[in-house]
Amino acid sequence: MATTEKAADTKTLYMDMLYRMLRIRGFDETVVGLVQRGEFVGAVHCYLGEEAVAVGACTALRDDDYITGNHRSHGHPIAKGGDVRRAMAELFGKKTGYCKGKGGSMHLADFSIGILGESGILASALPVAVGAGLACKLQGRDNVVIPFFGDGASNEGACHEAMNLASVWKLPVVFVCENNQYAVTTHYHETVSVENVSDRAPAYNMPGVLVDGQDVLAVHEAVREAVARARSGLGPSLVEARTYRYQDHSEGINRVAPAPPRSGVTPPPPYRTQEEIAYWRKRDPIIIHKERLIAQKLATEAEIAQMEEKVRGEIAEALEFAKQSPYPEPEEAFDDLFTNPIPIDRT
Repeated sequence: MATTEKAADTKTLYMDMLYRMLRIRGFDETVVGLVQRGEFVGAVHCYLGEEAVAVGACTALRDDDYITGNHRSHGHPIAKGGDVRRAMAELFGKKTGYCKGKGGSMHLADFSIGILGESGILASALPVAVGAGLACKLQGRDNVVIPFFGDGASNEGACHEAMNLASVWKLPVVFVCENNQYAVTTHYHETVSVENVSDRAPAYNMPGVLVDGQDVLAVHEAVREAVARARSGLGPSLVEARTYRYQDHSEGINRVAPAPPRSGVTPPPPYRTQEEIAYWRKRDPIIIHKERLIAQKLATEAEIAQMEEKVRGEIAEALEFAKQSPYPEPEEAFDDLFTNPIPIDRT
């Protein structure tokens, strides 16, 4: 490949990474604002600060590959190419949402682009991903599946069962742990017996690697190598991306004032300091990637500003679409919730 062609391919990839991260950031910043203004109710777990993980991983996949996600669920489908209008409508409980308003923030799915679903139950999507990987292998297809999960989910039995079975059967699964270092308010060092979640990989006879989750290219390269291994029939890998969430575990979690401490009892300190948050904000994945684009002369500040304006328009349109969309009719409450695969003769 000629040098100019290679540079063009690099620019296309790097700009696509920025675009996907900006869409996630714009979407979740909008949702945070809605919650804080009281315009939106319900559980919302935002992905702010972690954008490089989902984007780095999903840009290493083909369009026909698959992902499963977790409760922090907006970033994964957007990174895979999801429709921000349908995602926003789902959060508003509208009929035009991904699950027709019945799934909410934690349960986005779109089989047409390989999003097999997300779940608020820790680690529950990992066995689903392994099942999808088994289906691909049995059908003779070379598709790959990525389950995203957090450091808290890494301690669940379903996580270990999924990794073990994927390794035994050499399934095309790349386990991506988004270690944002806190399970609600508990630091992972208090619950994980090893220094890194990826240190557990040898127990399942699979490669394990720790990468900088704030660097989209580092995530991309690690996942790309694991995907190539899985696609060639060599089995699963574990990629741990060390990252950080800027917001609390979920929006609104601290909106209710805590009960006053009993007399003589010192209230517990905050679970993380402002200094810690400030440190990680300086390592913002979008800023890191913008600086790389400019330093390598792959984009100008004007081009980046133009992309940012485009994304702002898309998110504004998505919000208006969600607000104007209709709610499901009451008689549709049980549609799509049940199916009977066995035909019943009622004659």
